[in-house]
Amino acid sequence: MQAQQAYIGVEQNPAVQMNGQASGEFEEVVSQYLPSLYRRAYRFMRDPHDAEDAVQDALLSAYKHLDQFKGTAKMATWLTSIVTNSALTQLRRRPRKPHVSLDERLDEEQGYYLSDRLADARPSPEDECMWSETHGHLLDFLAELSPTLRETIQLRDLEGRTTSEVASALGVSQGTVKANVSRARTKLKRLMHEV
Repeated sequence: MQAQQAYIGVEQNPAVQMNGQASGEFEEVVSQYLPSLYRRAYRFMRDPHDAEDAVQDALLSAYKHLDQFKGTAKMATWLTSIVTNSALTQLRRRPRKPHVSLDERLDEEQGYYLSDRLADARPSPEDECMWSETHGHLLDFLAELSPTLRETIQLRDLEGRTTSEVASALGVSQGTVKANVSRARTKLKRLMHEV
């Protein structure tokens, strides 16, 4: 009998009735505005999983504190502000510099990984040895050129000067420099193919 009176007292209590109405409105608003709430969180988080977490945390918090909803604003507005605060709180908790795995793919089509981008750009010992050997052969081949062709190709290709700078340094026309560079390159190619 006492339990029945307690049950009747709960039914007549306006706070319990208000909480039941708010709970029903909460479910209705969540089902209608969930995509909008997710988009709101995604604007801040820029990560789909983090946005889902922010919305889930916000909805859980809102449901726990449903009794604090005063009804002065729309339930959707109240939930939107809670989602915004949840997303901002998660952003503050994020580390300033994101942690990224070295095995993370950068390009799905090409198969590039982050570790490929961080690889040492300096030449390998094998590359240095090959370059040294090639450079030695090139110096030997340059010695076989006439002094005019050797000087022209050294200024133009090895020192990287422009055609007009080489012409000025040698006291010849630009056409002569171009012709001598062409002859020197042709002779060097022929010498390299003979090896």
